[in-house]
Amino acid sequence: MPASAYWGIHVLRASENFRLTGRPVPQALIRALALVKKACALANRELGHLPADKAAAIVQACDEIAEGGLSDQFPLDALQGGAGTSTNMNVNEVVANRALELTGACKGDYSRIHPVEDVNRHQSTNDVYPTALRVAAILKLRDLSRDLAALQGAFQRKEKEFAGVVKMGRTEMQDAVPMTLGSEFSAFAEAFARDRWRTFKAEERLRVVNLGGTAIGTGLAAPRSYIFLATEKLREVTGLGLARSENLVEATANADSFVEVAGVLNACAANFIKMGRDLRLLHLLGEIRVPTVQVGSSIMPGKVNPVLLEAAVQAGMRARAEGGLVAEAAGAGTLQINEWLPLIAVSLLDAIEVLARAAAMLAPHVDGMESCPDACRQGLDSSPALITAFLPRVGYEKAQQWMAEYRASGGSDIRAFIAGKLGEAVVADTLSPGHLTALGSREGDPA
Repeated sequence: MPASAYWGIHVLRASENFRLTGRPVPQALIRALALVKKACALANRELGHLPADKAAAIVQACDEIAEGGLSDQFPLDALQGGAGTSTNMNVNEVVANRALELTGACKGDYSRIHPVEDVNRHQSTNDVYPTALRVAAILKLRDLSRDLAALQGAFQRKEKEFAGVVKMGRTEMQDAVPMTLGSEFSAFAEAFARDRWRTFKAEERLRVVNLGGTAIGTGLAAPRSYIFLATEKLREVTGLGLARSENLVEATANADSFVEVAGVLNACAANFIKMGRDLRLLHLLGEIRVPTVQVGSSIMPGKVNPVLLEAAVQAGMRARAEGGLVAEAAGAGTLQINEWLPLIAVSLLDAIEVLARAAAMLAPHVDGMESCPDACRQGLDSSPALITAFLPRVGYEKAQQWMAEYRASGGSDIRAFIAGKLGEAVVADTLSPGHLTALGSREGDPA
């Protein structure tokens, strides 16, 4: 082992055993594990199970890791057997060796501070690892909710900016009825508003932890007083509204709450996919212009590709796939534990992070989008579907007769044709933004 290493033999063996993905355990999980270790050390110190000086060194080492320190000391592959035991031991060893260093002792002098006897006292991987995953996921969900709020705000600003741009709405990839570009953007804003609310509420599904349950939720080898105190300390350390499960055996055996959160992320991912595809179409139709962020083509000069929208669609696809892995792994748990927690952890945290990054990437991009009123007006005026807007005034049969007459004339401006029948003032009023965004038809109301 290198002299600079803070990890020990357990990490060395695990690094030789697990070489699957080529990527390390997520830093969010490492930092959360450090917070859990700190809470446990504080509980053990208060109950007299750890001397004050030893506990203080452990707590300081945990604080440094929780703040991002020693990040290069966690080299293990994200996927590993043992339900996360190797990652737990990695944190134990780094905390112990850093604590030794803080007390003036040499790294590896475990007679003074031991990775298992002291740092891991009254703990099992099976309670600290899923607890840490819940903490990490809650903190990541808060980031996602914040980034979704910014994206929602960007769409709401465009909703107002584009409120006066009249265009043709579409269903089944065909022209349908008139609408405003602003109301079209309002649909995106509303979808992400729901995602923001759902991700915020999803935190509730993760607040119940199994800390203190040790190996299988019975609390074997942990004092009863510690089991009650550990979660209180974790609540203080994290500032999160955590609670100890009333059934620690159940909470250790089952991982369905992670699947529930993944389901919320799946809905968010679906909105990213829908939004990205829709905005690409509007860009294709020339009704909006997306900001130019890079050269669009290596052979076609001046081409502006909607690359950020395409990236967001892929982020949604990736998040949905990760959510499927969470469900698959949660269902594969056996009896009293879930052996596949490393896969659940990396998949859940990846899904949250890729969606958060997509939202942060898109918010300024949406702010930079421009409407193309002339193209919207041209598409509106040339679409025979425009006649639908006048049904409350002329009725279906007459509208059908007019359409037959219009097609027979070989016309290309349906708006002008209708204006010839009803007058420009009526057409302008019917196609005004205020009329189109009002709920229902005024002509159908009693006088």
